[in-house]
Amino acid sequence: MRFKDKVVIVTGGAKGIGEAAVRAFSAEGAAVVIADVDDAAGEALARSLPRATFVHTDVSRMADAERAVRTAEETYGGLDALFSNAGIQLYGLIEEVSEVDYERGMGVNFKGHVWMCKYAVPALRRRGGGAIVCTSSVQALATQTTVPIYAASKAATLTLVKAIAIDHAHEGIRVNAVLPGSVDTPMLRGAAATFAPDDVEATVARWGKMHPIGRVIKPEEIARLVLFLCSDDAKACTGAAYLVDGGLMAKLPVVLPD
Repeated sequence: MRFKDKVVIVTGGAKGIGEAAVRAFSAEGAAVVIADVDDAAGEALARSLPRATFVHTDVSRMADAERAVRTAEETYGGLDALFSNAGIQLYGLIEEVSEVDYERGMGVNFKGHVWMCKYAVPALRRRGGGAIVCTSSVQALATQTTVPIYAASKAATLTLVKAIAIDHAHEGIRVNAVLPGSVDTPMLRGAAATFAPDDVEATVARWGKMHPIGRVIKPEEIARLVLFLCSDDAKACTGAAYLVDGGLMAKLPVVLPD
């Protein structure tokens, strides 16, 4: 019960990594504000938990971010942690990127962290400190083909995290990033369906075998690290990036002969 009497916001909280984190925070005693654009999934998740509230939130919109933080303070009395997790995946070569693609990709994956942190930091200050975790990606460090905007947004997130962390460390506000590899989420399965609509399971399994652990990562495995970083156990951790990638970034794409 590390989060008994604590209040947490999770963006992208209706499904995938966000849902796993919402359930984990709730299981450890937190009141959780679920911020997402999927009203049906978010409201159903909130109803299933003892202390949870859903608020429709497009994190690319500053007013929506403000409303999410205000909901936490007005409903539960404050804010102790933010898991800024909302994200979308876009594919295409740079020459194919439209202005709409750019604005949406950077809006959700990068600007969303900016707006959520903008309003979360003052709320955390009012509680005497707290924690923020932003979801980046292994693709902030090394990238696959056809994801230039996605990769750039994830790399920008790392620098944002470092900058906010050093600005507010003296206030007891800690800011970190998690960098997942391939995680078994609706977004990953949607990507698999795009590339292999008749073979989603095999495609997910094939992507998993690229990781040294031999499988894709479970959302709950990301959530466990997020909870640690938001807890008092991680009081010395700030301004850092934590890989949860099944060894992916430790592996060179070289196969030696038998």
